[in-house]
Amino acid sequence: MMANNNSAAIEVIDLVTHYGPREILHGINLTINEGEIMIIMGGSGSGKSTLLRYLLGLGIPTSGSINLLGKDITKISNTEMHQLRQNMGVAFQGGALLSSMSIGENVQLPLREHTHLDEKTMEIMARMKLEVVNLGGFEKLMPAELSGGMIKRAAVARAIVMDPKLMFFDEPSAGLDPVVSAELDELILNLRDAMKMTIVVVTHELESAFKIADRITVLDQGNILMTDTVENIKNSDNERIQSLLNRRPSNDEVQADEYLNRLTGV
Repeated sequence: MMANNNSAAIEVIDLVTHYGPREILHGINLTINEGEIMIIMGGSGSGKSTLLRYLLGLGIPTSGSINLLGKDITKISNTEMHQLRQNMGVAFQGGALLSSMSIGENVQLPLREHTHLDEKTMEIMARMKLEVVNLGGFEKLMPAELSGGMIKRAAVARAIVMDPKLMFFDEPSAGLDPVVSAELDELILNLRDAMKMTIVVVTHELESAFKIADRITVLDQGNILMTDTVENIKNSDNERIQSLLNRRPSNDEVQADEYLNRLTGV
């Protein structure tokens, strides 16, 4: 269960972002508590990947603020952001392992980037984190020798090798069979409970989301429709949320003038 405190690990305040002239996020407000698993869900084009990008400090928003562990990343220096990233772990959708390096070498990468530890210590720390994700003894294998699920777990080992306070997952269950997906869900729960991490997961997998979430944020067209517990999300009377949960197609009406302008490029 989520840690029993109300300290905010992440605060997003009035976040507005653009891609060129197009506004993508329209004044997002979101608080994620310490020790909480927050699921971010939404249909294609809802803005969930854009929100994750800005939470990771990979872009400068048009306006608003993003506080991670008490620091506004829209205002801090590059040096401060570099230091903050030592407390952040990211597991990318495709794993993003370097194919020319062994699994052990991949896991050691953050240690080489951010610490001055000796080789033996880094090897031991990498093995420890591989044990956490049930990949003990696989450190000498190359990424091409692993299954999709093993690649995902190796990526998690790399992301947690420095014991970050914040952990971000981008579609962790994408492309995995149900059994492997369930194992990854258990791993995420264990990271929260055993390592006291605050975890943000962007996913469209409903079964996984309902299993691991403390709370769910539903995005739609750059706006937050609702942030609440799993039960309250399931019971919401919001039509767009129910369409997402029940996989019903959207029937948005398009105004004739708007449609004509799109066709003519006006």
